[in-house]
Amino acid sequence: MHTPLHPIAREAALLFAEQATLSDLLAAAAEIRAAGKGSVVSFSKKVFIPLTTLCRDYCNYCTFRKDPGQPGAHFMSPDEVLALAERGRRAGCQEALFSLGDQPERIFPEAREFLRTQGYSRTLDYLAAMCELVLEKTGLLPHANPGLMDRAALLRLKDSNASVGLMLENVSPRLMRDGLPHANAPDKVPALRLRTIEEAGKLSIAFTTGILMGIGETMEERIDSLLAIRTLHEKYGHIQEVIIQNFRAKPEIPMAAHPEPSLEDMLRTIALARLILGPQINVQAPPNLSYDDFPRLLDAGINDWGGISPVTRDFINPEAAWPQVARLRSETESRGFTLRERLALYPEFVHRDEFLSLRVRKRVREVAGTDGFARDAAYAARI
Repeated sequence: MHTPLHPIAREAALLFAEQATLSDLLAAAAEIRAAGKGSVVSFSKKVFIPLTTLCRDYCNYCTFRKDPGQPGAHFMSPDEVLALAERGRRAGCQEALFSLGDQPERIFPEAREFLRTQGYSRTLDYLAAMCELVLEKTGLLPHANPGLMDRAALLRLKDSNASVGLMLENVSPRLMRDGLPHANAPDKVPALRLRTIEEAGKLSIAFTTGILMGIGETMEERIDSLLAIRTLHEKYGHIQEVIIQNFRAKPEIPMAAHPEPSLEDMLRTIALARLILGPQINVQAPPNLSYDDFPRLLDAGINDWGGISPVTRDFINPEAAWPQVARLRSETESRGFTLRERLALYPEFVHRDEFLSLRVRKRVREVAGTDGFARDAAYAARI
């Protein structure tokens, strides 16, 4: 199999998906990654801040979201946000990852009442205020992942966030049909999610997105989703990271009996993502969702492990613990790679001023080395 160092077209991607052996795909993906990223694999040390578990979407695979009155339904107060961020700072984290339900105030009076007591009418505005609070009080760099965002929300988030995220998940509207995973999730309309990603590009916001595989989509739909992400990046140059995330069944979800994607399927999809996205875009797969098989993800062309937290669990996948950084390092380095800590902003965006507000730029300059990765932690703690 000839290794194409330039991103491949749709027809070639479909052909590779149908006909290439796994070993050929992995070899090609590894060659492309090496051309763009060398032997460096990165991760971000983060604290996970679940701002609210209330959400107006009912995705069939989600355990994070809750209705008011359910166990775990909660809106974090500013004091709770700050206390958790401070725990992260003391543990050496550089990133504050805010995850939350999508627009709960649209359907829940309880959400509207909480926001009113804090002086806000929209969850997105409260999120922006909490990001500003964390940046100002702890120096952690926020990365907000709140679902759909309009231009006004993105503009305000850019003032305090190093980067922003929204998983595309899949570009196919078919998955919104009755009985399929997004049937009761109005914020999962693909066109709306693509619009948010494009708006971030127009505003020069470094952006994290990706696909969710194994929820009933076809390989062709995965490929089309990756191509849609690539098209937006080619236009705006703002996609800092593409995550290939695998569905994991959980007993309390409607899809509890739905089969999980196999490791081979995961490896094939990641390798195809590398062929489609090319050598420069950062490709990530969450190590905790592959359990003890996670080192094999390196074979498929990833160059990032995502956020790893020493203080908080993965609230989206609470059953899957993150590997300790020491194990991440040993497994990565035993395969000939160098593990580097990055910020919530990838190195290639650190010195591009148009992507950073003045206040974020000031903090990034304090904690980033000249190569754009995180400075030595001991040095950063002293400044």
